[in-house]
Amino acid sequence: MDFALSPELQVLRERTAQFIRSDIMPMEADSRQGPHGPTDALRLALNELARSKGLLAPHVSPKWGGLGLSHLGRAVVFEEAGYSLLGPLALNCAAPDEGNMHLLEAVASETHKHRWLEPLARAKIRSCFCMTEPEPGAGSDPELMLTTAERDGDDYVINGRKWLITGADGAAFGIVMARVPGDGGGATMFLTDMDAPGIHVSRIIDSIDSSFPGGHAEVVFEGCRVPADQILGEVGQGFRYAQVRLAPARLTHCMRWLGAARRAHDIAVQYAGRRRAFGKPIGEHEGVGFMLADNEIDMHMCRLAIWHTAWLLDQGQHARHESSMAKVFCSEALFRVADRCVQVLGGMGLTGDTVVERVFREIRAFRIYDGPSEVHRWAIARRCLRNERQA
Repeated sequence: MDFALSPELQVLRERTAQFIRSDIMPMEADSRQGPHGPTDALRLALNELARSKGLLAPHVSPKWGGLGLSHLGRAVVFEEAGYSLLGPLALNCAAPDEGNMHLLEAVASETHKHRWLEPLARAKIRSCFCMTEPEPGAGSDPELMLTTAERDGDDYVINGRKWLITGADGAAFGIVMARVPGDGGGATMFLTDMDAPGIHVSRIIDSIDSSFPGGHAEVVFEGCRVPADQILGEVGQGFRYAQVRLAPARLTHCMRWLGAARRAHDIAVQYAGRRRAFGKPIGEHEGVGFMLADNEIDMHMCRLAIWHTAWLLDQGQHARHESSMAKVFCSEALFRVADRCVQVLGGMGLTGDTVVERVFREIRAFRIYDGPSEVHRWAIARRCLRNERQA
């Protein structure tokens, strides 16, 4: 494994870091943000800044308007983007759009790519991914899916309810997972404009995080007709395509949140170096100094896990097992980093005077979405036992 960065990638990393610090961080106090994320007006302004610097959609191939970075290249650039909570949004590499772009580029027809991928990659529109359902429907167990899509002539009629659908409010289109009944059916992905008849955003859910435009919504599908030619890929292959999307998407979350955790750590280090108590800077007391050291260890190991899994993906491997391990480790390690930063800052860490308090809240949600840690551990344990039986 060669993790040496090319001179071009080193320049791109430095250019991205400078852009985040000079152009994006000054906009963090912009009033066009609320409990359910930045507004589309703010998003478009941020996207225009990134476009002017040639940094838009680094993960998408140049044919569709991006930079065509490898997975390792994404790891480097996405971390720098994540240094500001607005950074991934500015570069158009934030969830759920980034994962949807990856899936469309891998699976969609040329017609679908021109209709949906190109405007999404060029930040003209937003999208959503409609898979998770409220109880008793599909959550961590996709086999519980209750949403159906029944064939009716040249259309499929979708009925069901989805929830915690990030960005649904204001999205131009969605990728909808539904079960096609009968022989030859199964879990299937459909592409649909979100203003199609039969789609209704019933509520925006209050949640611990607030960095995603449109927030998290509950979406009702009631007699929603989708033409058969808007099936993404093939009927019955929805779960397989979900893995095409989710394995890299888990990793890109790790990349972005590593940047945010590094930002919180930098603030904590600066504070520990200047704040004095009991005759010296608090960072020289072992109680605080050791927390900073543990942060460095956790972030270093996260970066190694990310880069290793990115390298495997660049070699053409599925790396599902490795991406699950990276997701569990990084989501928990980076939360520890954010938690320590709050502790180092003391009372200030509980306030909005720095970004640390918000990073703490945002990273906590990462242990839940794209599979909670317990489900990944369950899958990893099953693989361990299966390998033992085959040995």
